[in-house]
Amino acid sequence: MNMNFKRKLPTPQELKEMYPLSEDLAKIKAKNDKEIEEIFSGKSDKFLLIIGPCSADREDAVVEYMHRLKEIEPKVSDVIKIIPRIYTNKPRTTGAGYKGMLHQPDPTKDPDMLNGLIAIRKMHMRVLAETGFSCADEMLYPENHRYLSDMLSYVAVGARSVEDQQHRLTASGIKIPVGMKNPTGGDISVMLNAISAAQHPHTFIYRGWEVESTGNPYTHAILRGYQDKAGNSIPNYHYETLSELAKIYTEENFKNPAVIVDCNHSNSNKKYLEQIRIAKEVIHSIKVNPSIHGIVKGLMIESYLLDGCQKVGEGVYGKSITDPCLGIEKTEKLMLELAEELRLIREKYNK
Repeated sequence: MNMNFKRKLPTPQELKEMYPLSEDLAKIKAKNDKEIEEIFSGKSDKFLLIIGPCSADREDAVVEYMHRLKEIEPKVSDVIKIIPRIYTNKPRTTGAGYKGMLHQPDPTKDPDMLNGLIAIRKMHMRVLAETGFSCADEMLYPENHRYLSDMLSYVAVGARSVEDQQHRLTASGIKIPVGMKNPTGGDISVMLNAISAAQHPHTFIYRGWEVESTGNPYTHAILRGYQDKAGNSIPNYHYETLSELAKIYTEENFKNPAVIVDCNHSNSNKKYLEQIRIAKEVIHSIKVNPSIHGIVKGLMIESYLLDGCQKVGEGVYGKSITDPCLGIEKTEKLMLELAEELRLIREKYNK
């Protein structure tokens, strides 16, 4: 093989033993998990906001951002459940670019995956300890999920991974909600097939073991827009798409039918300020259509301390080094506005 086997990495169990989660923190995560599951099952009418940086590039800025979210939380917690994004590994379309803290704990230095694994575990644990947030991460590598499985409350499977068998089968054995994004080509059936596969039990190979999964009833859709053959971004957050998806969910035998709308990526054409308008449009669709209200469980928004993005090495604290993000001041204003609308929607549907 044309590979240099540099060193053997610790197993997830070994890393968890090196950096164990305390019983108190495990209880906080369990409480968050229960609240989130009740939203997906329909027992709670709270709205999910999966929000945070496109990529978690440095611990200090990420932790500060999480503290800022914590300050906002009491103002919206009656109607919004916050799941912060701490995305520690990033898909790269061409293989080039920053692949996340798992690969490079320091974005300006060479890859170091041993220290990357340690860094991401310590960062997730610190956020949980200091804020009570158990967060979301992308499952870019299914075999790596267990390094963080005791701290995560939400997992996303990306647009480039959603058709992969190992991602689907691994999702079927995960206890927390897993969102399946529509593929970059936009075929909704691919996403729905992934949801169906993950909701059923399977026997498969995982980390060198023959394993059996029970199926994940909280696997659901994430609409993130797509690209046509010419490379143009095509949104799929509009009323018509949501209404059609609600119809499909009614006709098919899915458990806990649910969708999260990703307000960035191809839905916004990566124009980060458009996330504000898109979020409000989705809320309007929920308000006027009971079927859409029944399936749309939340939004995904890319947000960080500062607006926009920068190149690796520029060194601007709290500014994204991957996709552009909404700054925290605009984020707070948007969250307060969404909360007001959601209170009105609650009144309407509870009459």
